[in-house]
Amino acid sequence: MFSKILIANRGEIAVRIIKTCRRMGIATVVVYSEADADSMAVELADESVFIGGAPASESYLVADKIVAACRETGAEAVHPGFGFLSENAGFARRLAAEGIVFIGPNPEAIEAMGDKIESKKFAARADVSVVPGHVGEIDDTAHALKIAGEIGYPVMIKASAGGGGKGIRVAWKPQDVEEGFPAVRAEAKASFGDDRIFIEKFIESPRHIEIQVLGDKHGHVVHLFERECSIQRRNQKVIEEAPSPLLDAATRAAMGAQAVALAQAVNYDSAGTVEFVAGQDKSFYFLEMNTRLQVEHPVTELITGVDLVEQMIRSAAGEPLAFQQADLAINGWAIESRIYAEDPYRGFLPSIGRLSRYLPPQEGQVGAAIVRNDAGVREGDEISMFYDPMISKLSTWAPDRLAAIDAMGRALEDFHIEGPGHNIPFLAAVMDQERFRSGALSTNYIKDEFPEGFGGAEPTSFQADLLAAVACAMHRKITARSAPQLVRDEWIVIIGPDQRRVKLSNGGEAFGVTFDDGRALSLTDVRWLPGQPLFRGVLDGTSFTVAVKPAPEGFVIRHRAASAKVLVLTPRSAELHRKLPPKQAADTSKLILSPMPGLVVTLDVVPGQAVRAGQAVAVVEAMKMQNIIRAERDGLVKTVGAKPGDSVAADEVLVEFA
Repeated sequence: MFSKILIANRGEIAVRIIKTCRRMGIATVVVYSEADADSMAVELADESVFIGGAPASESYLVADKIVAACRETGAEAVHPGFGFLSENAGFARRLAAEGIVFIGPNPEAIEAMGDKIESKKFAARADVSVVPGHVGEIDDTAHALKIAGEIGYPVMIKASAGGGGKGIRVAWKPQDVEEGFPAVRAEAKASFGDDRIFIEKFIESPRHIEIQVLGDKHGHVVHLFERECSIQRRNQKVIEEAPSPLLDAATRAAMGAQAVALAQAVNYDSAGTVEFVAGQDKSFYFLEMNTRLQVEHPVTELITGVDLVEQMIRSAAGEPLAFQQADLAINGWAIESRIYAEDPYRGFLPSIGRLSRYLPPQEGQVGAAIVRNDAGVREGDEISMFYDPMISKLSTWAPDRLAAIDAMGRALEDFHIEGPGHNIPFLAAVMDQERFRSGALSTNYIKDEFPEGFGGAEPTSFQADLLAAVACAMHRKITARSAPQLVRDEWIVIIGPDQRRVKLSNGGEAFGVTFDDGRALSLTDVRWLPGQPLFRGVLDGTSFTVAVKPAPEGFVIRHRAASAKVLVLTPRSAELHRKLPPKQAADTSKLILSPMPGLVVTLDVVPGQAVRAGQAVAVVEAMKMQNIIRAERDGLVKTVGAKPGDSVAADEVLVEFA
């Protein structure tokens, strides 16, 4: 076994690998860029080596620097995590030439599965179900039209070297091929340096189901069942679970057998994932193979009890698998939510900044459930524009699916972040949706359920009661501390257009709450002090956590996806409040604002220039995404507020019209 491993990655996956290495008694080295000098991974590792600037092209993607770090520290092996060099066959060969072990599959397997066209040919030869399509070279648009007509619409046009949602178009008719084929080819050339394209049948209302495989260097391969990854946005996964609510035992066994057959065909000798697209009728077709550890591996670990990082290390060290297929079984259900630094209320645009508060839920056994949070950040850390926007991966396990979903919803309530925008309210909304709870999933789920984007959720009747009760309880606690002579038992509570009379009795850690319709509820086990961002308690037997912050005459309170400003007023104040004129929004019609924090790549207008509606005026980049900013109206440029290379905040003025 290795005595020292270098981790050629950053963030939560670096921390995740360190934890397993510690348990195995293996020393760790992490490499880090300028942006990660004070990271949790650097703090936890036994040694660390600086390898360059914040852009990955200057640090994590430079193989020479990784090799030099191994030489400097005496690391015998490299775990690449995911992303960066994890699926780079050339890097694996380079390490082997240097006498350093690559903790991942052999380079030949990486190459065989890394090319989407070649991998489909390989899968077909291994009798793996493949999507009907054309997997050879496509000459031009006319050739693409002929192939699409033979396959039958709709078809998917995909870059052979694609990944991360890039280089993909769905064509529903010939015109879509005429427009889409050259666009995909150009995007593939620009993004991957490889303009080869293939076309395959597009499965309508598809599901994304993947099989986790594990192999050793002695010819043994097993599968660890499936993960359902259908909840996606822009072809990137958001919520995953294991097992899949779609599969029955026979389909699961068939998919597992095909995944193992493919892995054996390429002499696979590490952890990897065979991805399938599945129809609602349980038909399934090979999509691609990821020759690395997957982001969503925790849900598989939770239902099988197998540490996949440990198994990768043992396989790389030449140990045979310590179990066979018959030894593996599914235990319970697990859900993973990806906590992203993004603003769901602004079309999920990336958000960056310092984590001024970072309060994750308690990990470990919680009732009958288990909560796990894979993170590489702490309070005070910076979410950088240079890397992936993921803050952490929150996973829950329970004996059955609904219990796992309920545990996730409750854990999301307990997760509090301030600083950058985050998607916790959106994830909580999904957990509460009846369609998700029923298991009726597809890769179109987010597009179907949130066609206008995400704007939060209206409070349910329970949440309206909860917001009113919490607001009155907080108001009473604050008043009792600052002006006890003003403590009252009765208040008018206004939430949006609705107002109600609320009466509190008793106090301290328990309140009786009576509403003007005669209903009486109990608010007990209150855990909150003025200044704290989370209010915990039990309302009529239901345990809850809400995020709270003070606002004029009340509070802003969020429970899951429902957020509202709650006013707590005396009857006279409420009467006067109704007479106030509505506040007018500021006029920003002459301004073009940056929709997100990021780096200005280009700013394409100058003072005095005439601009037409829809014209691109700037490009702002954050977290590997480039966003084109367009004018919403015609105008004459008065001032330009930034220049290429500037860092800008959300809502910062880029252009002002005269």
